[in-house]
Amino acid sequence: MHTVLEIERKYIVTGNFLPDVIRSERFRQGYISSQPGRTVRVRIAGEKGWLTIKGPSQDGGLSRYEFEQELSLQDAEELFLLCEPGAIEKTRHWAIVDGHTWEIDLFHGANEGLLLAEIELVSADESFTLPNWIGKEVTGDRRYYNSMLTQYPYKDWKE
Repeated sequence: MHTVLEIERKYIVTGNFLPDVIRSERFRQGYISSQPGRTVRVRIAGEKGWLTIKGPSQDGGLSRYEFEQELSLQDAEELFLLCEPGAIEKTRHWAIVDGHTWEIDLFHGANEGLLLAEIELVSADESFTLPNWIGKEVTGDRRYYNSMLTQYPYKDWKE
């Protein structure tokens, strides 16, 4: 069991991040509930699953409470049957830049073409280096929340 205050910033990726990648993994995730301010997500990566509950965003989208529990693959597959339509498929890449881990998500399916990077911080005022492949910040922009991308895919509104 894992409950934390998640502090993260989110950016559009505009350059070549691949030289910084240390590992990659394909994810499939769905939402049992995607109500504004509270989401319940099921994720499958490899042979493992996770159930994650996220609370309302605070600080303009910079932080929110998160509870996460690892599940067996079988339990995660069964919970997928309860999910709302519009599962997310993406490949997550992890990159280390100046001691910080960046998670870069390359979306597939209805969200093809969307490339986002997130950095988790220990405090809202923690300093970090922006890699040269980072573009516009979209922290707090609900369109870029995974739960919203299930309902309003990137292909329908991309800039």
